[in-house]
Amino acid sequence: MRCPYCGHEEDRVVDSRPSADGRSVRRRRECSSCAKRFTTYEYIENVSLTIVKNDGRREPFDRQKLQRGIELACNKRPISAKKIAALVEEIEEELQTLSKKEVTSKEIGKVVMGKLKQTDEVAYVRFASVYHKFKDINEFMNELKGLLGS
Repeated sequence: MRCPYCGHEEDRVVDSRPSADGRSVRRRRECSSCAKRFTTYEYIENVSLTIVKNDGRREPFDRQKLQRGIELACNKRPISAKKIAALVEEIEEELQTLSKKEVTSKEIGKVVMGKLKQTDEVAYVRFASVYHKFKDINEFMNELKGLLGS
């Protein structure tokens, strides 16, 4: 494991425990060079998913990319990092239950929007604005009206 502070490749595990949901292992590590501590998480790797992009390109599923997108949508919202991690976990599990090796980016977007709509409407609208690529304010307003039920 490479230290995120100094880049040194040697460390020691200070503490190790299962996460609250039991699906990962949380490890506190200490760099043997700079002595700073950092946390890593180990997850069971599921069947690898391939994402089919809108232009037909294929790329491997990237959990971190999914998390970054959700974090951006939730920026400055009252949503904890723990809740975001739980959302990512739920979405990944839902994608795995589809029992498909390839999933379209549209399918992922719909799942993410469904989870965000239940969690925080502002985060949902932020994500939807990127996902739908609204061309003008009218399309955006139509989405908001649908959300408000008017």
